[in-house]
Amino acid sequence: MSPTRTRTTRRTAIGRSRTGAPLRRAQDTASRARQPVGASARGRNLVIVESPAKARTIGPLLGQRYAVRASIGHVRDLPKSRLGVDTERDFEPRYLVLQDKRQVVKELKAAAKEASAVYLATDPDREGEAIAWHLIEAAELADKPLHRVAFHEITPEAILEAFQHPREIDMHLVQAQQARRVLDRLVGYSLSPVLWRKVRGRLSAGRVQSAALRMVVEREREIQAFVAQEYWTIEAVLGKEEAQTGPDRPFGSAQDRRRARPETFSAELVNLAGQRGRIHIPDAATAEALAQELRPAGYRVKGVATKRGVRQPEPPFTTSTLQQEAARRLRFTAQRTMAVAQQLYEGLDVGERAPVGLITYMRTDSVQVAESAIHQARAYIQSKFGGDFLPKTPRRFTRRARGAQEAHEAIRPTSVQREPASLRSHLTADQYRLYDLIWKRMVASQMATATTETTTVDVDAHNDTTGHRYLLRAAATRVVFPGYQLLYQEGRDDDPSTGSGHRERQDTPGAGLPALATGDPLRLTELEQHQHFTQPPPRYTDATLIRALEANGIGRPSTYASILTTLQERGYVRRESRQFVPQELGFIVNDLLTEHFSEVVDLQFTARMEEELDDIAAGKRPWVPVIREFYNPFHHALEQADAAIEKVHFEPEPTGELCEQCGKLMVFRMGRYGRFQACSGFPQCRNTKPILKLVGVPCPKDGGELAEKRARARGRLFYGCANFPACDFTTWEKPLPEPCPQCGGLRTQPRAGVARCTQCGHTQQAARRRTPPRRATSVRTRRTAVAEPVVSGVAR
Repeated sequence: MSPTRTRTTRRTAIGRSRTGAPLRRAQDTASRARQPVGASARGRNLVIVESPAKARTIGPLLGQRYAVRASIGHVRDLPKSRLGVDTERDFEPRYLVLQDKRQVVKELKAAAKEASAVYLATDPDREGEAIAWHLIEAAELADKPLHRVAFHEITPEAILEAFQHPREIDMHLVQAQQARRVLDRLVGYSLSPVLWRKVRGRLSAGRVQSAALRMVVEREREIQAFVAQEYWTIEAVLGKEEAQTGPDRPFGSAQDRRRARPETFSAELVNLAGQRGRIHIPDAATAEALAQELRPAGYRVKGVATKRGVRQPEPPFTTSTLQQEAARRLRFTAQRTMAVAQQLYEGLDVGERAPVGLITYMRTDSVQVAESAIHQARAYIQSKFGGDFLPKTPRRFTRRARGAQEAHEAIRPTSVQREPASLRSHLTADQYRLYDLIWKRMVASQMATATTETTTVDVDAHNDTTGHRYLLRAAATRVVFPGYQLLYQEGRDDDPSTGSGHRERQDTPGAGLPALATGDPLRLTELEQHQHFTQPPPRYTDATLIRALEANGIGRPSTYASILTTLQERGYVRRESRQFVPQELGFIVNDLLTEHFSEVVDLQFTARMEEELDDIAAGKRPWVPVIREFYNPFHHALEQADAAIEKVHFEPEPTGELCEQCGKLMVFRMGRYGRFQACSGFPQCRNTKPILKLVGVPCPKDGGELAEKRARARGRLFYGCANFPACDFTTWEKPLPEPCPQCGGLRTQPRAGVARCTQCGHTQQAARRRTPPRRATSVRTRRTAVAEPVVSGVAR
């Protein structure tokens, strides 16, 4: 390593050098960042961004006077092979240029020497600010005129505004990012070796990761401890009395038959008349006794109440709400959502003169929207939907979530004039679906409220024999004015009892209740008794876990995707029907950390640390005392735990199969790429096999079974023959069980609703399965048809 590079990589902590002397270089050079654009007449201006895609989009917007280069993410970080933090010298981090970024740094350094000025156009958040500072240090840019430019959308207007108003590097943001990095390194590199020694290798622990694991494990224990309680409900199917015939309305006319036909509706038993609350029906015997009272009873409408209500639109997306809604509606994981959002932000070719960013910056916890975007959305609503769908005044949202920051805008389209349908041919399926979601949410946020009308009917049931009176109730809601719901409705979290996915909110149609008035007699046509059981709390999904993390102030939305991925990669949890199920290893690691490092996995502690990091970013406190306050008791607990924790021994789970090489039992084990099957006779026998998930479709090459597999490089799902390596057939597209009607070959599904033959290329719309709706918690229903009509509310 050259002396120059050594000097660069040894400059580490912000504000301090390796010898402890103040390091003012970054602050001094950053203060020169207010020079006007194009001040120098020599050479071109060098602009440095993080990604090549962003560089390709920005380059044409800036023109020939600027040379745009990409750092491809971070160029410096703490070393992987050691702690890299000097706990004796104010937690000084020892940064190194990353091995795979040395050539990048070399090229940036050479480009900077030829440039008249350097513009650091990294992302407008703490991470981006830190990357800009690291670029100054690693590429030795301090001697050049420096400009920090930040923009929240990649459009000509935003770029021009940013380059006309450069600023200094915000050292408070850099310090906050460094404090987080040092804190996470101290926790991860201290706890992980304990897990290696006491549990097994390739495990990890982290400040946020372990708190998230604790939430998943504790929820599972709630489910395991839950004891279902039986209860019953009773519903009466009631109808209005048939209309009376008269001299001016002949009985046999079609009009009379239509009006005479009774309309029915369901009303649920609430309680005995005059008693408060809801009646509790614990078992079938009680339900049958009540049914015996209700069958001969007379029924009348006791009262009808109508209430108007309004539903307000949700604000535009933040990182967290985008991940939640994409999980509900699109079935995207958090990682998939962020990857697609990054593509939409950095710019795509959509048929315009140059690539353009379609959405604003996707890592934000703000719901604020620029005034220009609000006016643009309102003009669009006026032209497309009319004045009735436009509120009198613009909507402005404020953030109420814990630890929210208002520095950025919400996630929104850079122009609402770019309707999703007009871009569909230029986008991938994932890009289109996510852009459509973001676009609709933004436009709907500025539309008029939805107006609903809820009608509640109280029914009196009187048993003349016993003298008992019962109260039954029915309700129906109809939409009076759809407002924003004409364009967008927020998804719901999954129903754990049915395993069903996203369902749009559906209002009870107006025909759900007939026209009723107080005193109207009713006839009982059917009485239904429904058995239910109370349900345990649902397991976390991507959407609900992200919402819980944000509500508890744990981590930052920009880190949620990596946290959920890590929990699965380490084998702590498994995704099952899109729900997170903790594994035995997850229980063991959580219990060990909870017993010996309770503060680290404590939700309140983790949230408090996030608030202190926010204070550092705001310049309210220095970063070193925050780290020291945490580290001293943590280090003491670490020394005690390492001596107290005994080696954990747990038997691997048998697969039920025998090793074909030595005859011993095969067991499940966890490796770098997930679970696999291995011989229990290891190390004498080293036979291993992948865990195959067969899809029930024969291989077109050798007739074997096709199975789901994942690529090691990026974990992408593909399908291959179970007889590999004897058969090497693979396909990225999901195989379909029905053969091609033209040639009988294998058909695959390149996208939803489309089937294509891999042999003859025949393509057609795939058949869709329809699943009939079912009641969520009812497992038993008794229906009793009532033959005897009720006349004038009195049973015959």
